[in-house]
Amino acid sequence: MPQGLRVLLFWLTGISFVLWACLDPRFRDAEGILNGGFCLPVAVGVALTILGCAAGHLKKSAYWFALALIGQAVALQLIEAGPFLRYQHYKPLSRLHTETHPLLLTFLAVQSALVLVGLRGRWPKIRAWLGNTFNGRQLLGVSLIFILTSATVSRDVATYLTEIVFAALVQIVNLGNIVLMAWALSEEALAGLQRRLDKWIGQPDVEDRESKIENRKSKIQNSTVDIFVILAALWVGVLAAGFSWFVYQAHPHIEDEVIYLYHARYFAEGVLTVPAPPVPEAFSFYMIPHEASRWFSIFLPGWPAMLAVGVFFGVAWLVNPILASLNVLLSYAVLREIYSRRTARVAVLLLCLSPWFVFMGMNFMAHTFTLTCALVATLAVIRARQTGSSIWGLIGGCAVGVVSLIRPLDGIVVGGLLGLWAIGFGERRLKVSSILAFAIGAAAIAAVVFPYNHRITGNPLEFPLMAYYEKYFGPKTNALGFGPERGLNWPIDPFPGHSPLDALINANLNAFSINVELFGWITGSLLIVVLLLFSGKLRRSDYFMLAVIVALAGVFSLYWFSGGPDFGARYWYLMVVPLVALTARGIEFLETTFKDANQSTRVMAGVLSLSMLALVNFFPWRAIDKYHHYLGMRPDIRYLEKKHHFGKSLVLIRGRAHPDYASAWTYNPLDPQADVPVYAWDQNPEIRIQVLNAYPNRPVWIVDGPSITHRGFEVVAGPLSVRDLMSKEHDTRKSS
Repeated sequence: MPQGLRVLLFWLTGISFVLWACLDPRFRDAEGILNGGFCLPVAVGVALTILGCAAGHLKKSAYWFALALIGQAVALQLIEAGPFLRYQHYKPLSRLHTETHPLLLTFLAVQSALVLVGLRGRWPKIRAWLGNTFNGRQLLGVSLIFILTSATVSRDVATYLTEIVFAALVQIVNLGNIVLMAWALSEEALAGLQRRLDKWIGQPDVEDRESKIENRKSKIQNSTVDIFVILAALWVGVLAAGFSWFVYQAHPHIEDEVIYLYHARYFAEGVLTVPAPPVPEAFSFYMIPHEASRWFSIFLPGWPAMLAVGVFFGVAWLVNPILASLNVLLSYAVLREIYSRRTARVAVLLLCLSPWFVFMGMNFMAHTFTLTCALVATLAVIRARQTGSSIWGLIGGCAVGVVSLIRPLDGIVVGGLLGLWAIGFGERRLKVSSILAFAIGAAAIAAVVFPYNHRITGNPLEFPLMAYYEKYFGPKTNALGFGPERGLNWPIDPFPGHSPLDALINANLNAFSINVELFGWITGSLLIVVLLLFSGKLRRSDYFMLAVIVALAGVFSLYWFSGGPDFGARYWYLMVVPLVALTARGIEFLETTFKDANQSTRVMAGVLSLSMLALVNFFPWRAIDKYHHYLGMRPDIRYLEKKHHFGKSLVLIRGRAHPDYASAWTYNPLDPQADVPVYAWDQNPEIRIQVLNAYPNRPVWIVDGPSITHRGFEVVAGPLSVRDLMSKEHDTRKSS
């Protein structure tokens, strides 16, 4: 077949698959919204297009890449995740053959066979490389973590054991697939890739020498603008903003986000509390002390104060995308002081391709701002050491104080580690004046919490959050430490109370989440970090990164809740920069195990290929399958308000407290008597009558929520007068 015709056929077939995915109703739900199945035919279409473009020395590696691309897409279709409060799992083997299309399992078998055949002739070289690089105990340690993080625990032990075997095999097959892809690259292709890598991220040997010279001169590094990092920051900002608008629909989906936004709204108005509504039971919401005469969020003020800036300008949904973009710049600035420019650039590249990082930049949660402040604090301590300036120490301390006003446990970790670093643990001690400035800054900002507590609870030492949980759920339910009274007995909490076993299970849940979410690699995201950890080649800077990881895991092991499956291991989110840094160092280590420069380029080729697979497969699959209408939360009310012109009305929301009323609650005015729609939960006839009596002069609309319609919100009646509704209510009671 002529080359031109072959290319045309591949392109046309690839485009046909993409069009099929867009047009076939089987890839949409009842509302016409794309589902996760859409990603498979798109992956096939992209794979065929790549095969059509590949020519000459790239053809063989392109075939292996296409196989891996489709392989990951197939594996994702075997996972049960969706927009629910649960950790993802592969379907149990007992259901795979009945609930999965035979072609998917057939492809998985074919891929496994092709990879096995492809590796058979290369196994002696692989075994020799493993033997030269690791000893038996190191390989055993790598293998155990590779397997244990491939799947997370299930309540049924047999189900867990079968899943972990299946998940590990999927990772192994796809790892072999990527190895074969990188191995198939020709010398010409490797040389071309290396030239581009040298241009964009630098040459390892040169960078190491430059770093040593700069350190000897004791000059501040990173004094010039790095266009690579600026482009990376812009990429993250645009990507996170796009997801926030088109996937998350600029609408809070988690109860924490609803409260954060509520908190930010009244901060933007310049007040610390708002009036309670006339019938608290009809407006009550989790984490609002609804029996109080004043209503307020139980969260600390740090993040709501930042979010209030976005609320003030009408772009609250853009705050985290902007902060995520800023975090790219700050991460590079910090890592550039610790590692060579090449390592820092590789880490930034990985950060930009991290689903965990990007999706966290999409939401309304506090973690992205926490990372911003932690990075500012770290960079300030570094500058204080370099310059001897107490101003930098003060800035670092103030940033730590802000972290404590956002997430106190994170503040303990950041403040503790930077404090130890400042006084000389692992590095030269700061000047006494800088240490004092650091301590004063941290204490001064953190102390803001005491007048805030006094204003909210009446007691400077009583935090609103702790007061709320002790009042509504019992003493010590939300306290740190172990004990039978800890926890709220949520379905995703392993056992009642909190014990070391719970802490171990929580660690497993979070480690698994990171293995999935950090890079979205089908081989597991932690593989390269684990290889570095067991290599015996850790440097002092690597131990700094490891200290952050261990400290976060240790402190949060004292808390009864793992953080849940929302946005990955969110309680461990400050690990994201240390993890990408250690991954970059792991890549550097793997490159040194090959004597030939072209051979070492295969390592970056494999890493870039894995991230390209994640961009094509994991990013859209996770966005569509999980985060669109996550937990059933939808912004429909704001569209209905515009369509029906609710005006100054009372809107009764029928359905469950979550997601039906929770979705509407976020659009309530801060003043319950404002001349705008007021949304009340129509939970029972008694409360309905109380609400109608409280708003006698407003037209009434009745809206069914998603739990009733099994679609979106729908107006079922209105506008109605309160008198008519009261009369109808009276007739209904009389007839019953």
